[in-house]
Amino acid sequence: MTQRISTDVAIVGGGIVGSSAALALRGMGLRVVLLERDFCGSRSSGVNYGGVRRQGRPLGQLPLAQRAHAIWGRLPELIGTDGEYLRSGHFKIARSEADLAALEAYRDRARDFGLGIDILSGPRLRERCPWLGGKAVGGSLCPEDGQANPRLVSPAFALAAQRAGAEIHERTRVDEIAHDGQLFHLRTANALEVKAPVLLNCAGAWANAVATQFGDTVPMYSRSPAMAVTEPLPFFMQWSLGVEGGGVYCRQVARGNLVLGGGPGRLLDADRARSERDTIASLSTQAIELLPMLRHAHFIRTWGGTEGYLPDHQPVIGPSRTTPGLFHGFGFAGAGFQTGPAVGEVLAELVRDGRSRTPIGAFAIDRFVDVAAAAPASAH
Repeated sequence: MTQRISTDVAIVGGGIVGSSAALALRGMGLRVVLLERDFCGSRSSGVNYGGVRRQGRPLGQLPLAQRAHAIWGRLPELIGTDGEYLRSGHFKIARSEADLAALEAYRDRARDFGLGIDILSGPRLRERCPWLGGKAVGGSLCPEDGQANPRLVSPAFALAAQRAGAEIHERTRVDEIAHDGQLFHLRTANALEVKAPVLLNCAGAWANAVATQFGDTVPMYSRSPAMAVTEPLPFFMQWSLGVEGGGVYCRQVARGNLVLGGGPGRLLDADRARSERDTIASLSTQAIELLPMLRHAHFIRTWGGTEGYLPDHQPVIGPSRTTPGLFHGFGFAGAGFQTGPAVGEVLAELVRDGRSRTPIGAFAIDRFVDVAAAAPASAH
């Protein structure tokens, strides 16, 4: 028999954004129903690299990242676990003098945000990083950026929201969404119907399908970053590493394993991805150049995930262009883990207050108005 639920806010997507929004909305006293097609935190929110960095983000994202930084600092009281979160430092490596100049320029542009970036080169670099290979000429250290375990953190936001009173439905695929001018009507594959005046579209790489139903089409595409983890090695590196201009990224966890990523994985279909042999080989070469002690390390697992990207590598956060009560939060281009908890709070503020205390103008869906105009809108 069909189960029917009326609520204040319906959320599609149980990743870190949707789950943190549910938690924030419950803190405001609003009734929430969250629908997740798989398990909460099992998609890109749970299989990403686990970097929790502000350094290197576009300046327009830094207010959001700073808000998220404060949230990460109180994870245990917020969600009941620290999620292996460490402010271990994030070090971005320069492989040329031009890279080093770019890092110095970023430090100067971001100075007002108080990231505390320190440029290392020459003797200071070799003193602080004896494990670093000769390809590196310098780098920038953001000492309070860090890392966490996404397999722990992302599901924990959903569990915290549930403990706070949110109604969470996993393994519940949304098959149909309609709007009657006042309420959204969501029908699922397992005979659940939800009615709500507000809908949050937090469906990750699948969010454009929801947006398009309401004339909010964006040019989003999917990619799968290739990921791998090594056997445990003697602990030698505290920082999470990235590379200026792109390439391998790497962090070492307390157990000694190194988690690495970089390069494209393969999308098998809409729901599945994996790392490719050639990509892992390239990742290995780059990693050994930067960290020579990995030369004889063994990978024990590789994987991929599906993430949504927009052409400007900026997310969509904010209200629909066309439909009152519809709010979007998606398209984080593989970098939404750190900002996710803040995006959830921003969406909750938009629902309750119609505005957020964090500037989000750069993420408005209006910037894709030409794309929306060119695509036929579905009836709603």
